[in-house]
Amino acid sequence: MKMERLIGILSILLQREKVTAPELADQFEVSRRTIQRDIESLCRAGIPISTAQGAGGGISIMEGYRVDRTVLTAPEMQAILAGLRSLDSVSGTRRYAQLMEKLSAGTGGLVPGGAHMLIDLSSWYKTTLSPKIELIQAAIEQHHTIRFTYFSPKEESVRTVEPYYLVFHWSTWYVWGWCQMRKDFRLFKLNRMTELTTGELFVSRSAPLPDLAPERVFPVKYQVTVLFDSSCRWRLVEEYGADCFTVEPDGKLRFTGGFPDADSVLSWVLTFGEKAELLEPQELRKQLGDLTEILANRYRRN
Repeated sequence: MKMERLIGILSILLQREKVTAPELADQFEVSRRTIQRDIESLCRAGIPISTAQGAGGGISIMEGYRVDRTVLTAPEMQAILAGLRSLDSVSGTRRYAQLMEKLSAGTGGLVPGGAHMLIDLSSWYKTTLSPKIELIQAAIEQHHTIRFTYFSPKEESVRTVEPYYLVFHWSTWYVWGWCQMRKDFRLFKLNRMTELTTGELFVSRSAPLPDLAPERVFPVKYQVTVLFDSSCRWRLVEEYGADCFTVEPDGKLRFTGGFPDADSVLSWVLTFGEKAELLEPQELRKQLGDLTEILANRYRRN
């Protein structure tokens, strides 16, 4: 894609004093005209690039802007490679690894063969998630809206969004964009989308970065206290950390934490079965009691 190619071209120009358009065209497997357009895009972005025709000519960056290739050490290059490989894990391709190979060309073997850091961003929903990521990424680069049916706890709706960022957070993929229905920027979870398509061109607006603070995205409505059997320690540590509970004299674990809604509390506590008792707040304790009675009657009846 164009953005990856621009980064690759810029990296090569920063590492080499001069390179020709045919060399870049061969390396990135595009036409010379495409390379010329890429150079124009870099110039518009403020990169001081000069070109010279004839024998000994080529494309270069003005002296003083270039950084020495030794600025990046082997561990730093390896960390970059791990990050790029993590992006490959989403789509199942080697696109970013190939980009890294191009970026490291001529660096004297700064990218060692062995990797000590492996990052896998793929999910259980890879067959449906990867096409969504590819489509949204292309829509962002080409300034096309996206249209999809969205399922949320409150409603099912059809949205048209101007996409600006793909976001991986809380172990899930989201798209951040301007929602034409809500007339505001919104964060949409990709797994809740169906019938995703691209739409018309849009004029980019000034897009703020999403505020991903948990208290902003999931504002706390309920402070809960739950008493757990000691065998639940591993799960509490995994999900909320070792400081989320205190140990009672009888060995039970007293958990305290905040939740955004009642359903989140009730469904979470129920996953522990008889090993958890919701103590506070009282209104949710009553709701949970009523719910367990309904469930008990349903299964006794059957």
